[in-house]
Amino acid sequence: MIEISKAEFEVLEAIWLAHPASANDIIDRLNQQKPWHEKTVKTLLNRMVKKGAIDFSKQQRSYLYSPLLERESYTLKESQSLIERLFSGRIAPLVAGFAKTEQLSQTDIDELKQVIAQWEKEND
Repeated sequence: MIEISKAEFEVLEAIWLAHPASANDIIDRLNQQKPWHEKTVKTLLNRMVKKGAIDFSKQQRSYLYSPLLERESYTLKESQSLIERLFSGRIAPLVAGFAKTEQLSQTDIDELKQVIAQWEKEND
């Protein structure tokens, strides 16, 4: 699995929004959340190209960036890695921790119930 830093992930999120995207498009999207320096973003883009997380094509005088990682598959792998590292592969302690600190909304609970019901239906 490709290791992506927090800053690289934010850049990748901006690319996932709409691609291919120029560096200026990406910088504009990032700057909607917080200020980013152009040089920093371009350094991160180059780093992510070398890692194989994104690719680029040259169009006239600019580069257009596209993701090589799909958002859903990347977040699933990262989630599984987090659960394995922090909870020995068990999901229940993670959910219980959120429930104990009252960070689960009724919507979260309803969605979890639906996921469990669907899983039970498919695995009976």
